[in-house]
Amino acid sequence: MALIESHKPRVAKTESNKAKIAKRVVEVLEFFDEDHPQATVMDIVRRFDRPQSSTSELLSSLVDLGLLHKDPGSRAYSPTPRAAMLGAAIQPRMVRDGVLNGLIDRLSAQTGLGIAVFGMVGLNIQIVHWRAGKKALRTSANNGLAGGRQERLTDSAAGLLMLSTVQQPRRDGLIRRLNAEAPQERKFVFADVAGQVQRCRDEGHISGFAGFGSIADVTAMLLPHMPDGQPLAIGFVYEPSDQIDAAGLQRTLSEAVRRSVEEQSPAASVQPIFESASWQGALEVKHG
Repeated sequence: MALIESHKPRVAKTESNKAKIAKRVVEVLEFFDEDHPQATVMDIVRRFDRPQSSTSELLSSLVDLGLLHKDPGSRAYSPTPRAAMLGAAIQPRMVRDGVLNGLIDRLSAQTGLGIAVFGMVGLNIQIVHWRAGKKALRTSANNGLAGGRQERLTDSAAGLLMLSTVQQPRRDGLIRRLNAEAPQERKFVFADVAGQVQRCRDEGHISGFAGFGSIADVTAMLLPHMPDGQPLAIGFVYEPSDQIDAAGLQRTLSEAVRRSVEEQSPAASVQPIFESASWQGALEVKHG
């Protein structure tokens, strides 16, 4: 019995180490964005406060796996196409075909505000993707708003939007559970939150507190054609100001999403390359 008991902590430690490694791999991949197309070992070390030796080893492993490319001159790392394409084939068309990235580009250029894509992980809302605006947003977190960060669903207006995608009676059960598990300072009146969530379900959008340790607000709407149980929302994140018109932002958001959906080319309209005139012509020249 003593032998079995002494073995248990080692098993738990192994599982913990595996979880840490998985987390660090995701952190590395999420580091790269519009402002950070490349990274050195020290960039990763400073951002996530990691040991230099293990960080260097991790980056080398990701190079061996074909997920990162290491420039031999600058010794900087960057993601490979393989990293970008992992899982892409089975994603909704808006994600798979790059329409969502184009939508983010359009909204960012049009307004200069921060743009966030939100998803749901269990009882949490997660920032799936973050595009910083022209003005930095103040937060209590060291790294500010960033991809991967999570918050309880009821601690963010966008989280209430996520909750609205859940069918009844499970939705009310989740709201009650979130309230029961919340610290005392974050308890809420069930009827008030349930009413807000129902309005989100009726309207498909919301404006309110952004959460994530910031004083910012968010104006967000659900994206169409997402898989059941895997909702996505996109929204503007901004600090409150007399110059901000939330209703106007909502109209801008709705119009941009509508245009993006309409501009998607139906898969049926794409002519297979082997049936195209140019391909047939090339075959005729080759086999003359």
